[in-house]
Amino acid sequence: MSPEQLLRGLWDAGVDAVGGHASVARAVADMDRPDRIVAVGKAAGAMTRAALDRWPDLPALVVTKDGHADEVPEGATVIEAAHPVPDDRSLTGGRALLDCVSDMGPDSHLLLLVSGGASALAEAPVDGVSLDDLKRLNAHLLSRGLDITAMNAERRKVSRIKGGGLLRAFSGARATVLTISDVPGDDPAVIGSGIGLPPEAPDYACTLTCTASNAIARAAVAEAATAAGLTILSNSETLYDDVDELARSLGPRIAAMDKGVMIFGGEPTVHLPTNPGEGGRNQALALALSEAISGRDDITILVGGTDGTDGPTEAAGGIVTGATWGPGAAEALAAADSGTYLAGKDALLVSGPTGTNVMDVAIAIRV
Repeated sequence: MSPEQLLRGLWDAGVDAVGGHASVARAVADMDRPDRIVAVGKAAGAMTRAALDRWPDLPALVVTKDGHADEVPEGATVIEAAHPVPDDRSLTGGRALLDCVSDMGPDSHLLLLVSGGASALAEAPVDGVSLDDLKRLNAHLLSRGLDITAMNAERRKVSRIKGGGLLRAFSGARATVLTISDVPGDDPAVIGSGIGLPPEAPDYACTLTCTASNAIARAAVAEAATAAGLTILSNSETLYDDVDELARSLGPRIAAMDKGVMIFGGEPTVHLPTNPGEGGRNQALALALSEAISGRDDITILVGGTDGTDGPTEAAGGIVTGATWGPGAAEALAAADSGTYLAGKDALLVSGPTGTNVMDVAIAIRV
């Protein structure tokens, strides 16, 4: 097995451990039957399938990203929308969520499933805010290098369904909220900009549970690496800086690592030029880190988004070696065109939608 194949296997083990289907299946195993399923986010399809496996006849509404609805069983209502910048279907999704929740009766039990990506996929803006305003806001936030907590705080200000707004429209007896966390600290006010957050002092019973997180994914990576006879050198959730800064701090650490595995989690930020090329933050970080191991034949690095996508691309990230960095690499990074460069080196990590979203995982191995 090549180092690239080994890394892909370790990353897959981490992603599988936080799969939307598996995590929700565990959570609903002993749950009382709800009256309706509402799911929003990139992992909404897999999460809904787990709930419908338990209760096949329940009505279900799913709002998810384009191409992420393959796991949704027939009979569920599906709305696909754009990510990371909303489109008119995001408004359709937001209205559908509000209508679905507010239409439930006084004795009803709602099962709300929330995963990352919900901030763009569903929206009901406050009065005076148009779709064009939302597009400009999201494009601005994404280009400034802000972390997810800061971005989602701004998104909550212009939304009627985020920050507890959606569940303020619920007048039933019980709400059960299950989340898959793509944010630091698994804060429900930040996941999907708080679209699954209950209002203060709700007039109904409400439970909120995080079913999957970056920590769980990294623990599974470490377990798989140990089973393969590898030494775990580090395992930390520290990818919370600009891509360039992370490359400067992590590159020398990885270049100096002993034989074994280093595991990192989190969500880097990136500053985009006016006309960015092809790629996302994981592809950029992978390419930037490849400079530190240029010419080496004993270190390989994988950086990937656990949802299977990286920014507005079909790749999850990149797998780089000592042969990746070369002429044109620096220019590609400066132009936010790392995806084009990595594709030319056959160094993209492509998985397709994974049915989960717990931020990003980076793994470095020295053999």
